[in-house]
Amino acid sequence: MNPKLSPWQSFLRQSNRFVMHTPTDDSSACQVANCDKKDQVGNAISTQSGTHSPPNNRSPSGGSYDVEKLRRTINREASIEVGSYNGSGYVDIREEALPSPRGDIFKKVSVLPLVFLIFYEVSGGPFGIEDSVGAAGPLLALLGFLIFPFIWSVPEALITSEMGTMFPENGGYVVWVSSALGPYWGFQQGWMKWVSGVIDNALYPVLFLDYLKSAVPVLGGGYPRTIAVLILTVALTYLNYRGLAIVGWVAVLLGVVSILPFAVMGLVAIPNLKPSRWLQVDLGSVDWRSYLNTLFWNLNYWDSISTLAGEVDNPKKTLPKALFYALILIVCSYLVPLLAGTGAIKVNQQLWTDGYFADVAKIIGGAWLSWWIQGAAAMANMGLFMAEMSSDSFQLLGMAERGMLPELFGKRSRHGTPLVGILFSASGVILLSWLRFDEIVAAENFLYCFGMILEFIAFVVLRIKQPASSRPFKIPVGTVGAVLMCIPPTILICVVLALSSVRVMVVSLIAVIIGLVLQPALKYMEGNRWMKFSVSSMLPDLYYTAHDSNQSSVG
Repeated sequence: MNPKLSPWQSFLRQSNRFVMHTPTDDSSACQVANCDKKDQVGNAISTQSGTHSPPNNRSPSGGSYDVEKLRRTINREASIEVGSYNGSGYVDIREEALPSPRGDIFKKVSVLPLVFLIFYEVSGGPFGIEDSVGAAGPLLALLGFLIFPFIWSVPEALITSEMGTMFPENGGYVVWVSSALGPYWGFQQGWMKWVSGVIDNALYPVLFLDYLKSAVPVLGGGYPRTIAVLILTVALTYLNYRGLAIVGWVAVLLGVVSILPFAVMGLVAIPNLKPSRWLQVDLGSVDWRSYLNTLFWNLNYWDSISTLAGEVDNPKKTLPKALFYALILIVCSYLVPLLAGTGAIKVNQQLWTDGYFADVAKIIGGAWLSWWIQGAAAMANMGLFMAEMSSDSFQLLGMAERGMLPELFGKRSRHGTPLVGILFSASGVILLSWLRFDEIVAAENFLYCFGMILEFIAFVVLRIKQPASSRPFKIPVGTVGAVLMCIPPTILICVVLALSSVRVMVVSLIAVIIGLVLQPALKYMEGNRWMKFSVSSMLPDLYYTAHDSNQSSVG
């Protein structure tokens, strides 16, 4: 294997076209490799300047245009095949003094902050799981949070570990799907996951105020509440702007604050536990839609951390380790308060709704524990907001680095954060903050399910089409095992989709249709040079295994 290629890039040797980049100083000139292929292009190529004039080509939307997908470099030597057709145009090289798109000069995220970022991407604590008891009773609630992780969370976390270390960059699952199914479906994956994440994030400022309104009644409604939502959104968005390392350590602090009172409640409840209360169930009165949505909402989004892989210190080792620790932490953070709350007091299912753990804590330990849990709940919503905002905004940056979004989405602030992505995500949160809690949960679950289906397909396709590719972490199953592993969560996805209300289906399908139209529209704008698109010079080419060779590569 060429010593200049990392393990991540070794799979590119399967193709006879690849891009290789090596660092150099400012005086180095841009060199063009394989110039003997210039006869493939009808235009003269200048080997001194490293550029050529591409011919006119037809765009996917039917328009005629010249495509020059730029590679952004700084203090680097870029080497690329010229005259090679990538399915939409001929590759060109231009040097631009743009900031390093991968942000290697900024501080990376280590294991502990990454564990708590995953904790907040997925969970944030047991706040919101009360509905599982209200919908199905203690027994099914406990069984759900004990069994559901093996059906859904473990497969998703394992796939995230394998694919995230195979493609350790900020595009995350967008890059997985693009590599397996092509850029069109990669864009759809990014669109659905981003919309789902923004919808999810619209919930947290509202929930934060819900936990505080008992102490500050004026926050219960009207203009004071609206102003408070805006102020809180702006303040938390600013923390995201200041850097992912800061967000990571704030997540550690907030995570300890969120978990500690429930650990105390579990200890205080031990003398009053009656195991017979855990067996209470009435199958005839189970609200299956609410029950499954609650389980799904509290145990999904394991793949979200993949959009931060480019910001992680040694992601090939750190990412799988952090996912494992986070899985144990999250499952325990659900089971301990459920066992304490349903075992120490008599269960009245009608009372088990959002925020009821504060009342349970008051019964078990007194007012001091109740206030502690209310404060922890408020802090947890801050952590949830920041983690989701980080994932959403860095996903947009990763898509821009792959040329799927305009170049402005790939620009970083002086703190290394994606400024435009943060502003777009924050704007979406503000616009959607008027939705009801149940509508938010159902809508985000619907879109998330579509995205997960694409991820499962991409995982299996890459196992089949690229079996020899470097996988620093590989799930110890073969191709058949990979398919079988995806069947139970896929069945669960179908059940969740089938139980969605008509209103949620309509709204979600409208969002899907927008994505189907948006990608060709962006390609049309790129072809007509209305907006500037470029591909990061610090990323290897992707080869679309689902397409033939003359359509399969992207910078």
